[in-house]
Amino acid sequence: MDEYESLNHTKWDCKYHVVFIPKCRRKALYVELRRYLGEIFRRLAEQKESRIEAGHLLPDHVHMAIAIPPKYAVSQVIGYIKGKSAIHLARVYGERKQNFVGQHFWARRSFVSTVGQDEETVREYIRHKEQEDKRLEQLGFWQQATGRWPQKTVPR
Repeated sequence: MDEYESLNHTKWDCKYHVVFIPKCRRKALYVELRRYLGEIFRRLAEQKESRIEAGHLLPDHVHMAIAIPPKYAVSQVIGYIKGKSAIHLARVYGERKQNFVGQHFWARRSFVSTVGQDEETVREYIRHKEQEDKRLEQLGFWQQATGRWPQKTVPR
């Protein structure tokens, strides 16, 4: 479990594939601003304790793989990134362009899919967990029969 993130009482690995587009798929404006968006997205994700694992800015849409802690809703983090990046772009780059509308830079819709572990990893975990439960159950039967726990302690 070393590769998992950690909160106070939770180990987690929640990754999502997210796709969203600029409003009306504005390619001309978006192409000029693409080079600034990657860093803006990373900084905004960090403010929500999230991390962008990978991303690709295409001429008319954004693909990103993002790790979001379970204490945040995915829609909350993505909405935050889209909203704050639109405000930032309007303040910094909006004066140069006529049809830039600030908070309405991104379309309201987005696509989100979970990025999980492969099926074999999950099956292996379940098998291991089942064996561990059987072992602990046997210890419980031994404890009930003798009224005491075995001398060797089980490492946690």
